[in-house]
Amino acid sequence: MNKQVIVVTGASSGFGALTARALAKAGHTVYAGMRATEGRNAPQVAEAAAFAAEHGVDLRSVELDVASDVSVEAGIAKIIAEAGRLDVVMHNAGHMSFGPAEAFTPEQFAELYDINVLSTQRVNRAALPHLRRQEKGLVVWVSSSSTRGGTPPYLSPYFAAKAAMDSLAVSYAAELTRWGIETAIIVPGAFTKGTNHFAHSGSPADKERAAEYNEGPYAGVSEQALKGLAALEPADADAGAVATAIVDVIGMPFGTRPFRTHIDPSQDGAEIVNGVADRVRAEMFRRIGLEDLLKPKGAQGRPPRSIR
Repeated sequence: MNKQVIVVTGASSGFGALTARALAKAGHTVYAGMRATEGRNAPQVAEAAAFAAEHGVDLRSVELDVASDVSVEAGIAKIIAEAGRLDVVMHNAGHMSFGPAEAFTPEQFAELYDINVLSTQRVNRAALPHLRRQEKGLVVWVSSSSTRGGTPPYLSPYFAAKAAMDSLAVSYAAELTRWGIETAIIVPGAFTKGTNHFAHSGSPADKERAAEYNEGPYAGVSEQALKGLAALEPADADAGAVATAIVDVIGMPFGTRPFRTHIDPSQDGAEIVNGVADRVRAEMFRRIGLEDLLKPKGAQGRPPRSIR
């Protein structure tokens, strides 16, 4: 196993915490990025340290508020100073909101976009210069099946933000290959258990307008949507499967990693739609003479694998 230095954003809970621990157990040096490490997330920092001690692994916490340029730049600089390099950047930080689209203010949409999309740009601008100087690295993006799969109502701010992040990941992928940097997009389905996404989701600020929906012709829709999503999820669905898949992808040899990996127990159709979209992208690159941008420099003769 090739030991990597990895930073995981949004690692205080959910997929981020699960993945940070799984990667550390796999032998990597992992920095669990989170905000308020000396405040509200101090217990999570203590839990990470206890896990590292118990399992004898290299799991460290780092202050990384993805909504702050200053915090992100300081966090990445600390990692480089301590570890001497950075091999893998994992974009996981995100937040969800639930309610009628019209009842969210534009400012709320902007906040969700900032957390789910602009955060990745802050981290990239701080981290990518180091990966480019190394001429090798990996960027992992935790997307969502909602970007191209089934999209139940009342999740529009989150869906819109994740779709934007996925689109950004695709664009970045082609712009990094000639620097020797690989891209892996992870596409989890709607796990209603094992993460805090639904439990901690935001709600519309315009309560009056939300009530017009919830007490009018859309009465009961929110409950039906949530129950329906939960019913689609198999009883044995495990959010830890996402962490396992990420560990497997990161552990693959450079140049062989799949562009997308779907972990969707509910099978909402995203894998089919993404498959078509990614083939269209590859064909476009071939037609315009930029086929080399589909694989990272130094791995041109190694075809990427496919994985489910």
